[in-house]
Amino acid sequence: MNMKNETMGGIPENVASEFNNGRSALKLIVFVALALWLGLVTFLGSQGAFVGSADSPPVKIFLGLAIPLAVFFAAYFGWSEFRAFVLGADLRVVAAMQAWRWAGQHFLFLHAHGVLPGLFAFPAGLGDMAIGITAPWIVLSLIRNPSFAASRRFVIWNILGIVDFVVAVSMAVLCSGLFPGINRLIGNVTSAPMAQLPLVLTPVYIVPVFIMLHVTALLQARQLAHSGKSAPAFNG
Repeated sequence: MNMKNETMGGIPENVASEFNNGRSALKLIVFVALALWLGLVTFLGSQGAFVGSADSPPVKIFLGLAIPLAVFFAAYFGWSEFRAFVLGADLRVVAAMQAWRWAGQHFLFLHAHGVLPGLFAFPAGLGDMAIGITAPWIVLSLIRNPSFAASRRFVIWNILGIVDFVVAVSMAVLCSGLFPGINRLIGNVTSAPMAQLPLVLTPVYIVPVFIMLHVTALLQARQLAHSGKSAPAFNG
């Protein structure tokens, strides 16, 4: 009987151990995928693969942004382990990473030095800075009250973070030199430098990563809303 109880008691421990091992392996896969993706877009950028002609839309950059997002959603809906990984991500870390968007100020610096047009630089830079500045308050709210993850404020903040990227990408297209009317407004300064290293890493790597982080947060908020339960307290 004692042997049976010991065996039964060890089953949950074995299941938990296998789950943790599987999660660690998936973390490694995600890390390697991100590293390979960065290496690939850096190599392509060094070869001028994202540079297009002034009279054509920036399709190459769009593909560089859209393909990784398509892979993310395909993995989420088609791979249960990855879906569990996304829904189990620590939202404190997810939100804290958005603080890096304070670096959006570099768009304003580049505009001041005549590299990028203000029509693109100001909405892109100020929008990123707004999300980056407010990220610490979001993190503090999650620490103090994990149920904040299901709040309207948290959802709106993440939606605004995605909207900022939509606006920035739209302005970049308008300022790409494709539209004669806009060209007369912004002069010879266009968003063309965004197709070259190191700036090209923003639309084809950094932006998709931050969108994935926002989507991760929204998916968890949606799960909490549908379950009707409070968010679980964070460990650690």
